[in-house]
Amino acid sequence: MKPEAITASYRRWAPIYDMTFGRITNTGRRHATRVANSTGGKVLEVGVGTGLALPYYDPSLDVTGIDFSEAMLTRARAKVAEENLTHIRELRQMDARNLDFPDASFDTIVAMHLISVVPDPEQVMAEMARVCKPGGQILLVNHFAREEGWLAWLERKFAPFADHLGWHSNFPKDRVLGEQALQLVEEKSLTRLGVFTFLRMEKTA
Repeated sequence: MKPEAITASYRRWAPIYDMTFGRITNTGRRHATRVANSTGGKVLEVGVGTGLALPYYDPSLDVTGIDFSEAMLTRARAKVAEENLTHIRELRQMDARNLDFPDASFDTIVAMHLISVVPDPEQVMAEMARVCKPGGQILLVNHFAREEGWLAWLERKFAPFADHLGWHSNFPKDRVLGEQALQLVEEKSLTRLGVFTFLRMEKTA
């Protein structure tokens, strides 16, 4: 997706995101934050959106969130203030293709329902690997395309509407597995129909 399409799409989604797509994706959000909590340290959430995951992070963590959409970040900042989430260090507007952090800054990087939205997913994976500490982990939750069956057919039918929907229905998993610094160590289907998948990758020490 093009940056201007992302901005327009998430400006439309921001007011209703929590009550619609936010509810559908809650299982993945809870799972990813549980894994992050079990590791500890400094966490970066890339594509923090309206901040739905922020209350689920353990207060002992040091959490930074970024998002391309200011409309989403406005709601995330309000959530942090309303719920007094003191472990959220900062929320910043940023392009995930060019993360404004030094190398090896974070123990865990979380990206939920992001990688099929960004214009250059390979570059985003490279940037997340760069700012991840050696031995650290990258946690992805996303929908990935199926190769066969009626759901695969449906995904292909929805593919031309990506800019309007705000995500790619037929995004191939291979596009996140090519970063040489990362090793896939866990893959788990999060729903009965396999709509969302959890991937845990480790950065080589």
